[in-house]
Amino acid sequence: MSGHSKWANIKRKKEKTDAQRAKLFTKLGRELSVIVRQGGPDPESNSKLKDAIAKAKACNMPNENIMRCIKKASGEVGGANYEEISYEGYGPGGVAVIVEAMTDNKNRTAGDIRHYFDKFGGNLGTTGCVSFMFSKKGIIMIEKSNKINEDDLMMEAIDAGAEDFKSENEYYEITTSVEDFSKVRQSLEQKGYEFIEAELTMIPATTTKLVEPKQIEFMDKLIEHLEDMDDVQNVYHNWDMPEEDEEE
Repeated sequence: MSGHSKWANIKRKKEKTDAQRAKLFTKLGRELSVIVRQGGPDPESNSKLKDAIAKAKACNMPNENIMRCIKKASGEVGGANYEEISYEGYGPGGVAVIVEAMTDNKNRTAGDIRHYFDKFGGNLGTTGCVSFMFSKKGIIMIEKSNKINEDDLMMEAIDAGAEDFKSENEYYEITTSVEDFSKVRQSLEQKGYEFIEAELTMIPATTTKLVEPKQIEFMDKLIEHLEDMDDVQNVYHNWDMPEEDEEE
């Protein structure tokens, strides 16, 4: 059950600088706040919150930051009313792109996203124009170490309900259905495993290669500018990124 991970091939590495990390924490905090307002501050009765906390911890968000976001959201009255919304379109060379946002101003967010698609050789489309190319799955990644027995981990993951298990160079990648994600994550967490990724994501059925340098440059800039937007939570695409881009 091992092999090259299509998802890992297109996944941009986590940002390393303090400024980028702070922006990531801000986005995670907004996600936590929206989930608390939707389902309450108790992770035992709000499974989406429990999953969001695990995701934040996997991104190295300090526990005190997580708790502060939850307490603030549960006590806020009349704060910003964020709405979850997705945008779909094509980048240069026909790369499929999905942008997930949380915004208190849809017109502003849509205008900014459309601007970047137009600026970098793509075009924003209608709902459903590319989402059929993706499947929503749970992804759990665990760093390899001498303390982890691969066969034991694989059996524990499959027994908990995982759909697939891959052994990559530096980590194990576990794929679940949306419905079984929380169950599998909690089962592995209770067994003492720590995650470097634990989230629901969109996985493309096929990937698209770009060969023209200008298209590669524009696609890279499109993703960078979209991810840098405060309103944007996630950017998914099916670009088969060049090795040098993956390792930057």
